[in-house]
Amino acid sequence: MKTSQRKKYRKCEKAGCSAYAMCFASASESHKDGYEKYANWKRVWTGNGKSEPSLKAFMADQQLPYWVQCTKQDCGKWRQLTKEIQLTASLATTYRCGMKFNNVKSEGTDQCSQPEDMRVAEVIDSWWHSMLILPPLLKDSPASAFLTAYYPDCVGMSPSSSPANLSLSELKAEHCRVTQPQIPGLCPYFQPFYQPNECGKALCVRPDMMELDELYEFPEYSRDPTMYLALRNLILASWHRDCKEVLTPQKCAPHIVVRGLVRVRCVQEVDRVLHFMTRKGLINTGVLSVTEPLLPSQYHDKKAVVIGAGASGLAAARQLKNFGMQVVVLEARDRVGGRVWDDTSLGVTVGRGAQIVNGCINNPIGLMCEQMGIKMHKLGERCDLIQEGGKTTDPAIDKRMDFHFNAILDVVSEWRKDKSQHQDTPLGEKIQEVYKTFLQESGIQFSELEEKVLQFHLSNLEYACGSNLDQVSARSWDHNEFFAQFSGDHAMLTQGYSALLSRLAEGLDIRLSTPVQAIDYSGELVTVTSSTGSQWTAHKVLVTVPLALLQKNALQFAPPLPERKLKAINSLGAGVIEKIALQFPYRFWDSKIQGADYFGHIPPGPDKRGMFSVFYDMDPQGKHSVLMSVITGDAVATIKDLGDKQVANLCMKVLRELFKEQEVPEPVKYFVTHWSKDVWSQMSYSFVKTGGSGEAYDIIAEEVQGKVFFAGEATNRHFPQTVTGAYLSGVREASKIAAL
Repeated sequence: MKTSQRKKYRKCEKAGCSAYAMCFASASESHKDGYEKYANWKRVWTGNGKSEPSLKAFMADQQLPYWVQCTKQDCGKWRQLTKEIQLTASLATTYRCGMKFNNVKSEGTDQCSQPEDMRVAEVIDSWWHSMLILPPLLKDSPASAFLTAYYPDCVGMSPSSSPANLSLSELKAEHCRVTQPQIPGLCPYFQPFYQPNECGKALCVRPDMMELDELYEFPEYSRDPTMYLALRNLILASWHRDCKEVLTPQKCAPHIVVRGLVRVRCVQEVDRVLHFMTRKGLINTGVLSVTEPLLPSQYHDKKAVVIGAGASGLAAARQLKNFGMQVVVLEARDRVGGRVWDDTSLGVTVGRGAQIVNGCINNPIGLMCEQMGIKMHKLGERCDLIQEGGKTTDPAIDKRMDFHFNAILDVVSEWRKDKSQHQDTPLGEKIQEVYKTFLQESGIQFSELEEKVLQFHLSNLEYACGSNLDQVSARSWDHNEFFAQFSGDHAMLTQGYSALLSRLAEGLDIRLSTPVQAIDYSGELVTVTSSTGSQWTAHKVLVTVPLALLQKNALQFAPPLPERKLKAINSLGAGVIEKIALQFPYRFWDSKIQGADYFGHIPPGPDKRGMFSVFYDMDPQGKHSVLMSVITGDAVATIKDLGDKQVANLCMKVLRELFKEQEVPEPVKYFVTHWSKDVWSQMSYSFVKTGGSGEAYDIIAEEVQGKVFFAGEATNRHFPQTVTGAYLSGVREASKIAAL
């Protein structure tokens, strides 16, 4: 008797751990039932999982008791549930000490006063985690719907509670097919996890691997990341299921369903993981406004000054304020938004600056639209190319020249592979050289029309670069294509980006008409001085002014910025594109364009390239009659000193050529942008100049002495030239400022 008793209650192998060992078969009513249960479990586990269906795994997955925390405000003690009670998220949300199940009334005495099991305190110790024999695998995780194509145990979930509807062979076939699971009610642009064998998608994580910054923050999980992955995947999935509310550890904890005392540890860890992901801007971000600070109190005593209320400045200020820091935003203009500036004078919203979202999947702009209930207008593929004279170009010709144009760029890509920075050459020259060589070697003769279509594609490239191609680096013009980019639909924000930015600005301390002149970071605190002599001091200062102003030394830094940074600032170009928008008495283009979102204008010759090359229909609903066009490349210099009326006349001349077969009415109203003369930007977006490199973006983004930080599209190597890139750079710097 004594020996068997000792066997039953001997301490488990873990030194110092007071848990008891238990025989898995005796855990069932009879040995026979126990073995049958085990055999069934083993079958399901093997069918769904990748790990060994061992006895230890069975005990952890099926036999250990569940632990649950009392939800009474002043209690919070952990209690062990009896074996027959299954833990669910709703039980975890409502559990109170001494709670009775199956309609049994609770006993009268205050159950919360009963002491907590001693073993709970041990779980908190750091050594406890390292002694775990098996990592915890969660049941019914909110992440499971996102991760059906993975083996559950590779992403921190239990194979026994996963749908056993895929056999191993089917699962292997699934692994080869990249399909995003369609989750009812979830925005289709939300795809936070890579699917197996999928790659190159921005803001996506591998659900079965830790990222570098995660390993840096949580080195204790480097040996076995399972627990970390289980919690991180749960948090990411929960946030994407409801991004309108702050995600808290309290909301996540009930969904951590796992047997044994390890649940106590998981609930504690979810706090740390959630704060890290919040600081990084992976969750609890966008236009969220919060009542309680999102980060613990050690972050609250810091003061920050943000210079510039464009997309990057507002993103950073919103994050820092939500973290609990004190933030002041100083803006030179009399409005927020910077290079986002929406105009409604023509009856619809027309962005004088940005208005298009390039690639909607995982784009934070899509997240903010979802939070605000704003619909993005997906842009169609069709873009008819119309020649002066009114003829629509045969799509086969466009397709052919598009092919040749891309082939030329492919040759440029080959050429640059072994070239160093000082062997760089202007992109325009390189394209011409490749083109001439191709004509000589192939003996192909392009028609006059084909030559003009090629010029149209070149003007589009100048639109993308924000410059004529002779300024742009042939070696680094598309430096960011080496990083995962935003994929999926392109969309137009019919309500304009201002709708998002003004929401980001709500509740922030923003001082308009306050141009900053000097930043002195020589002391313990940083002193910022405005042109009127007003001063602010802070622990951290974030500079988000446009690249052109940094190049012109609009801000005086004391001490001066490092030489390396100044060199990087001057190795990028400050690109300019201009826009014209015209309102007409009726939609004269409808019958010819037939509902397309835009149409192209084939330039009559290379010298006219970039003069109104694309026209956008600004009202997809077809109620208003507004066209917007862009002026790019050399055409920008041509119109620089013309009045709006002269530019409008040039544009009307082109439109009358494109619609020669009909009457084109005079515009009722119009406006022309003048970003090159806008004193507070003097540019549209950055590009890499000949002899420069993409690394310059990273160097401009480096903080100086942990006190002066930099954000803006020209600091985002992965996503330059976009509002998305500017926004993300602000989130990135807020994270750095909070971490220091």
